[in-house]
Amino acid sequence: MPLVFCPNCSNALTIARADSTNQHPMGVNRFECRTCPYEWALEKKWYDRTELKQKEVEEALGGKDEWKNADSVATQCPKEGCNGERAYFYQLQIRSADEPMTTFLRCVKCATQWREN
Repeated sequence: MPLVFCPNCSNALTIARADSTNQHPMGVNRFECRTCPYEWALEKKWYDRTELKQKEVEEALGGKDEWKNADSVATQCPKEGCNGERAYFYQLQIRSADEPMTTFLRCVKCATQWREN
């Protein structure tokens, strides 16, 4: 629902619970102005559905060509059901210099990716 403004003083209206009545014992939601006595009872349900568009994310580590010149090493793929015994790998220093390099691996057979510290 778009922002609603008071017709008297042009301030933004806030949502609050109205006092109980015989018709509505628990009260109804209402828009109310915080600076003047204006209020507008909401007799029906209000909602606004917005479809969010997924943002396209760029590959931070190289995209399609990330594994183009990578070496391979003999290792077991961690994916269940894959019997891959080789993986492409490359190493990056992503932490401080006194920490070991992080090894990024990708199975040659099923393309599952994982990393080892």
